Parts: sequence; structure tokens; C-alpha cells
Amino acid sequence: MAVAVKDAAASAKKFVTRAQAAGPDYTAGVQNAGAKWAASTKASADAWQQGVTQAAASGRFAAGVTPASTNKFQTRASTVGAQRFPQGVASSGDAWATNTQPFLNTIANLNLPPRQPKGSAANYQRVQAVGDALRAKKLQGGQ
Repeated sequence: MAVAVKDAAASAKKFVTRAQAAGPDYTAGVQNAGAKWAASTKASADAWQQGVTQAAASGRFAAGVTPASTNKFQTRASTVGAQRFPQGVASSGDAWATNTQPFLNTIANLNLPPRQPKGSAANYQRVQAVGDALRAKKLQGGQ
């Protein structure tokens, strides 16, 4: 006997309708869930690494980038992404400032070699000093 299934269009409509009504359930589910999320995420680090390694070794990462996914990316980024980008940026201003400040402090505390005439190769030492200091800050966690 064949298995009876609903068609994809009807299932998609039900999925969208139910998900749109589930905002309060989502909020209730994520409140106070941070510690459990962090513990579960840390515990899965080895599985994540194994999965990424397997995907890279078998070429699945590159295979996932197809002409169809290129079109999907462009369409979704220019519609949904464009609508959500301003709100996302606006709501992250304080976090951006908090996370950026340690790097700005690192730059402010640098003693760079003096500038040389325009075009001098010695000016790259200044750029390298900034890059090296920022990389070291990032590797120590940014804080």
C-alpha cells in the first residue's frame, strides 16, 4: 500500500501559517535557554569538526554551490536580506560598540614608526604593526 502524503504546496502553506503564529512560543522557548545552548554547543565541537572535515574531504562544500544556489542567494539576499539588514544593524549598535572598543584601544596604544615620504616601502611597516596588533588582540579573544 502506498503512503499517502500531502502535496508540497499544501504543506508549505501550513508550515508558513503555523510558523507565523508561533512567535510567542519561540520567545518562551529561547528565554533562559542560553546556558543549555552553550553547554550543548561546546559538547558538540568534535562532531562539528568531524562533519566539516568529511564534507570538505568529499567535496560537498563546493558541490553545494550550484547555479541554482547562486540564483537563490541573489534573490533572497536582495529581497529578504535587504528588508532585514537595516533593522539588524540598528539593533546591534551597542553590541558592535562593545566588541569594537578593545580593538580601537589596541590601535590607540600603538607606537607606530614615523611616516616616510609617499610611496616609501617603509610605510608598510606602519600597516603591518597595526595588522599584527589587531591579529594578536583577536587571538586573545578581543577583550
